[in-house]
Amino acid sequence: MPISFPNFAVQILHLRASSLTTTAREINRTPRDFGISPPIFRTNLRPNSVNYSSRCNCRQTIFSAEAARDYDDQLKFESESYSDELEVAVKAVHLASLLCQRVQESLIAKSDDHVQSKDDDSPVTIADWSVQATVSWVLSDAFGSANVSIVAEEDVQELSKSDSIGILNSVVKTVNQCLAEAPRFGLKSPPNPLSTSDVLEAISRCNSIGGPIGRFWVLDPVDGTLGFVRGDQYAIALALIEDGEPVLGVLGCPNYPMKTELLSYHQRVLSTLPSANWDKGCVIYARKGSGGAWMQPLLRRDEKMFVWPNSASEIKVSTIDNPALATFCEPVEKANSSHSFTAGLAHSVGVRNQPLRVYSMVKYAAIARGDAEIFMKFARAGYKEKIWDHAAGVVIIEEAGGVVTDAGGHHLCFSKGMYLEGLDRGIIASSGSTLHNKIIRAVDASWNSSSL
Repeated sequence: MPISFPNFAVQILHLRASSLTTTAREINRTPRDFGISPPIFRTNLRPNSVNYSSRCNCRQTIFSAEAARDYDDQLKFESESYSDELEVAVKAVHLASLLCQRVQESLIAKSDDHVQSKDDDSPVTIADWSVQATVSWVLSDAFGSANVSIVAEEDVQELSKSDSIGILNSVVKTVNQCLAEAPRFGLKSPPNPLSTSDVLEAISRCNSIGGPIGRFWVLDPVDGTLGFVRGDQYAIALALIEDGEPVLGVLGCPNYPMKTELLSYHQRVLSTLPSANWDKGCVIYARKGSGGAWMQPLLRRDEKMFVWPNSASEIKVSTIDNPALATFCEPVEKANSSHSFTAGLAHSVGVRNQPLRVYSMVKYAAIARGDAEIFMKFARAGYKEKIWDHAAGVVIIEEAGGVVTDAGGHHLCFSKGMYLEGLDRGIIASSGSTLHNKIIRAVDASWNSSSL
């Protein structure tokens, strides 16, 4: 008997949405072929007011935004199927944020002479490897190492060299100190401290190359290296991708204030203020299809236990659609992006506010919670965007009500390995389709005269 629409939720709950989708894709059939009516499924349509196109090879069948808004209860099963993964991911990012806070504080306490670049044996490298090992261990413990595949930025090649024994010992010590506090977050600690080989194994487990089929996690252990070493903004970014599509995203922003009004202060000053004075640090997360994004405060050191969902509050993108009132974000550093081009674009669409220049994926957090309306990044020739720099942020902005595409209006494709292949010129994230479409038109009008 065909599934009728009034009792759709009751009947469909007996089917696995992922199995239905996979079957339809594998044998080139549509949901109509399974007796589902009316047609509430569409291909590659995320919950935006405008149906931006996709050039991905992954042709997932997901719910249309219109049906999701009208029948929230019926569609909850799609997002709730990742509830366990989301909870573990959020807790893992909380734990990693605590680790990073401690390492960054040790940097601030030292003179600038002790701060080295990421390519050297420096405390920020300790944070990168330590976070990667910690998150890898937590995910493997929760879901089984055989079931966990991770694409991540760091590898063990440098750490395994004979002249890196000092930094390797520091990483092992930092990881064990962090995992000892896992029970505060409702996670397990290792029965015994991890050995050097255990830590190296956890890091090397993050060796997936991604792709269009199957499930894998994407991790950027410390996004915004320069912000980290300067005591400024940085992020821990974790996302889950299923068959080439991000299905959940978590951003840990240890220096991003919970209160928007505190953004008016200089970021370096903010980062050195006592956290008790200004509510420093948050974790922002979303699950695809849930229609919402959420923010939690970081667990304070005088708080004994993290209790899910830890005073989570829903966040939404800004309602501003007048460019004259909008604020746009851009990277602090000019190495991999053009400030002059983005500034010209912003001016051409009517943006008059000064840009919010923020390190790392904190820019995605700023858009998602309404602190800014536009994020633009146009990489210089030869630079390739990596999936770990965007996957978590894309899910969060879209579920908060915003839009993320490339400059051609295509959804970002996460199905072709570690890089965002086929990217049309640059990346645009905005609080809504009105601003988004104006920016895309401005790019088209200005591109031929640019020097990118």
